[in-house]
Amino acid sequence: MLKILRNLKVYKWLVGMVFLLVFIQAMADLFLPTLMADIIDNGVVLGDVPYIWQIGGWMLAVSAFGAAASVAASYFSSKAAMGMGRDVRRQVFTHVEQFSLQEFDEVGTASLITRTTNDITQVQQVVLVMLRMVVSAPIMLVGGLIMAISKDARLSLVIIGAMPVLVVSILFILKKGIPLFTEVQKRLDRLNLVLRENLTGIRVIRAFTREPQEQVRLEKANRELTDVSIRVNKIMAFLMPVMMLVMNLTVVAIIWFGGIRINNGAMQIGDLMAFIQYVMLIMFALVMASMMFIMVPRAAVSANRINEVLAMRPAFQDLGTQTADRERGTLEFEHVTFSYPGAEEPVLSDITFRAKAGETTAIIGGTGSGKSTLINLIPRFYEVSAGSIRVNGVDIRDASQDEIRSKIGFVPQKSILFSGTVADNIRFGKQDAEPYEIEHAATIAQADDFIRSMEDGYDTYVEQGGSNLSGGQKQRLAIARALIRKPDLYIFDDSFSALDFKTDSKLRAALEKETREATVLLIGQRVSSLMDADRIIVLEKGRIAGMGTHEELLRTNKVYREIAESQLSEEEIA
Repeated sequence: MLKILRNLKVYKWLVGMVFLLVFIQAMADLFLPTLMADIIDNGVVLGDVPYIWQIGGWMLAVSAFGAAASVAASYFSSKAAMGMGRDVRRQVFTHVEQFSLQEFDEVGTASLITRTTNDITQVQQVVLVMLRMVVSAPIMLVGGLIMAISKDARLSLVIIGAMPVLVVSILFILKKGIPLFTEVQKRLDRLNLVLRENLTGIRVIRAFTREPQEQVRLEKANRELTDVSIRVNKIMAFLMPVMMLVMNLTVVAIIWFGGIRINNGAMQIGDLMAFIQYVMLIMFALVMASMMFIMVPRAAVSANRINEVLAMRPAFQDLGTQTADRERGTLEFEHVTFSYPGAEEPVLSDITFRAKAGETTAIIGGTGSGKSTLINLIPRFYEVSAGSIRVNGVDIRDASQDEIRSKIGFVPQKSILFSGTVADNIRFGKQDAEPYEIEHAATIAQADDFIRSMEDGYDTYVEQGGSNLSGGQKQRLAIARALIRKPDLYIFDDSFSALDFKTDSKLRAALEKETREATVLLIGQRVSSLMDADRIIVLEKGRIAGMGTHEELLRTNKVYREIAESQLSEEEIA
């Protein structure tokens, strides 16, 4: 929690103003009972109406001054707390952007969303309360005790006797409730995960009529969160009644013993009224403190979860500063081996090949052979376990990730589009692209025709995830996004699967001219879409089972021939 609170240093002047204003408000609240005692003893009892008006005026002025300080303190504390929340959210987002896919797999997307939203909100709320209470509660408690003792020291023994009962009750309740706050956040993570899966996978759920089962799954996650939240609130619900009981019994005792002292002439009526007010202020300070005790543990859990993310270091970081342009358009794998953390066996083993500018290298293999993992190593989404990968003649570990990725035009297997216009999505590959560059990339990707057929053309709005476009349209926009960069290395991860054969053929013909000076890496399932490549790499169980042209592999490689025979006719194979 303290690590998060260090972000308030930027707002130290605002925090200082809050503390000063809260101090003024507390002093005003402590002064009012004394004025009330004075107005009763010297005005009401003696029947001095002018004196009542005079002191009453002072009470109004002090109340107005305290209220103004309270409003100003609320404004400045809100500004500091919300500003800190904004800064922490930006800090977390910036830090998470540096993560490799390994860290995303470890923490989970749903948990990262919860930590960036709900957890930071919890911390914001407690900081907002703390800025007001951390000064106000101690001043009210100590100041109230001092003023009460100054009115009647003997009667103050009632307060001193009640406070230990109150403190012990608070500590006992918190001891039972605090461990459950961690569980609440975990259950919230789970609910967020299930809800996110349902919303993103709604088409699949409906296609397989799984709505009833998914409702049960969501209800289970929701019920688990509800159950643990109810348990926490049941425990915390005892806090306020206990405090009110102790407070009311204390007031009754004070009135009882105060009445005896007034009857004996040891105390005035006004002092007893002021004494009761100070007791209420003391108890109110304890109530505020107890509210902090409720909020701080939960916020501490959230703060720990935020700190866990901020403390995580990417599995690898930029160490080198070499420029990745020694041999433009080359890609080399040299004895590359990769294993996922905790895996018993490597996903890829001893992968070695070299691709030069102007060449097309295709990779084919069965499901689980390691094709997608292999291409995820090139932009350094994961770190190789052994061996080296060189782009443009430079080891990807010896150049910055930004520079390596700037040389790559990547089209993932699943076409991801962002909310915005069609032009914005293509421009995602090159932010300063001119309109003619956008149109040229779209034309090469065979997307220009369908874009112009839309009502707003390139200004057509793309919904989140491209939900208002077909699969083939999304793929072509993703290809255009990669083309507009004019990179040294193109990576197409099964990026033509949603295209019909005519569009596929036209696109490949256009790509051949566009990518003559670059290296092209194709990942695919269809032999027909890869057979014209300069080099075909056959993967089987993470190893290279064969390498060569289509004709060579048909003659010499059993694995490739089995794949070809399952897809092509005898005439095509012959």
